[in-house]
Amino acid sequence: MRYLHTMVRVTNLDESLKFYCDGLGLREVRRTENEKARFTLVFLEAPGDEQAQVELTYNWDPEDYKIGRAFGHLAYEVEDIYATCKHLMDCGVTINRPPRDGRMAFVRSPDNISIELLQKGGPLPPAEPWLSMGNTGEW
Repeated sequence: MRYLHTMVRVTNLDESLKFYCDGLGLREVRRTENEKARFTLVFLEAPGDEQAQVELTYNWDPEDYKIGRAFGHLAYEVEDIYATCKHLMDCGVTINRPPRDGRMAFVRSPDNISIELLQKGGPLPPAEPWLSMGNTGEW
């Protein structure tokens, strides 16, 4: 047995690709469009970690997805948590739980999927503006 991927449903494929690719830095590795069943699948991977993929499922006919409490979050290790959070903010992403401790932050995708960001190695020294930044919304 081997792990293949995690699937999340998205309501706007372009917004989601902007978040996951432009914001988080994932790259698209495969796309499948099924006209008969009216859906698109887009597989993404983190550079250097091709084994852990995320599958974005976009159903062409609108649906209202509810986020259940059973699903927690996706987590990614990053080289520089401060630089990653700054880049996400520059892309218009809200930092729901800032990296005050230099180690962990949370953001949400356009479809409200919680994403945990963890500093590679040990925590970075606490720094502003993160140190005094409060939580925003849910994470």
